[in-house]
Amino acid sequence: MAVEAYAKLGIAVTDAFIACWRAKYDYDLLRPVTYIQRVKDADWLPLLNTPPFPEYPSGHSVQSAAAAEVLTDLFGPTRAFTDHTHETRSLPARSFTSFRQAASEAALSRLYGGIHFRAAIEDGLTLGRCIGVHVLALRWYRGL
Repeated sequence: MAVEAYAKLGIAVTDAFIACWRAKYDYDLLRPVTYIQRVKDADWLPLLNTPPFPEYPSGHSVQSAAAAEVLTDLFGPTRAFTDHTHETRSLPARSFTSFRQAASEAALSRLYGGIHFRAAIEDGLTLGRCIGVHVLALRWYRGL
């Protein structure tokens, strides 16, 4: 089971990066900070550091949704878990009722952080889910 999980997750995440970065440079959309500073407030800054590459689609959204599809298929749609990743940075553990819930929260954090528009997040989630579904549709050889 572990080998299968790593293989599917690795393929999904790799394909998600490729598809996302291809789309970023096909669309080449500006970030919220650029628009807001040009049109509304020259001194405005987002809560998160703005990455130096195009805005659309959201990489976190694509990655998270692709991973969530694979993990949901492997472990079930209501697999609850708690993420302790950032406790060493004095942030509380986060509990989720599913992998999809965690993916949605990770995606939405980019809107609240001020580095993505909503369309980049929603379309990124859709692209990631599509990639996950395609990875799961591959024929898997399960050994002897």
